Amino acid sequence: MLNYILVFLIAIVPLIELRGAVPFGVGMQLDLFWVYVLAILGNMLPVPFIYFFARKILVWGSDKKFIGKFFKFCLEKGEKGGKKLQAKAGRGLFFALLLFVGIPLPGTGAWTGTLAASMLDMDFKSSVIAVMLGVILAGIIMGLASMGLFGGLSAIFAPK
Repeated sequence: MLNYILVFLIAIVPLIELRGAVPFGVGMQLDLFWVYVLAILGNMLPVPFIYFFARKILVWGSDKKFIGKFFKFCLEKGEKGGKKLQAKAGRGLFFALLLFVGIPLPGTGAWTGTLAASMLDMDFKSSVIAVMLGVILAGIIMGLASMGLFGGLSAIFAPK
């Protein structure tokens, strides 16, 4: 039971998120269905808070003595990521956000995607749906990767 709780808690942590929780659960030989469900729930839990409060907190803290530099960095990263996403996506911003969150690369999870959506003033419902679908996609990719599917495919298709 403790390991399932750890999967949930790992998925909440920024930068690690579901991308770390699923391999942890698979490595602990936990039931993949429950690992997947708990990792998605854990990864999605902070999304509404990030959407509604992160930008306000970052703006508030950007001029503070000890935290100002870090908060400015986060604010600039969110704005830069959002503008880059919008420039590439145009009208397809929903799908761009979904893919941004869904393709498990460093710095492209639910936390960053939600912050970018809030910086772009995307509506809440569209943002949450795009982020959730992205988290589900990332979960599928990480589940397959954790079970060795990609390694098995490379062994089959790799030139000899």
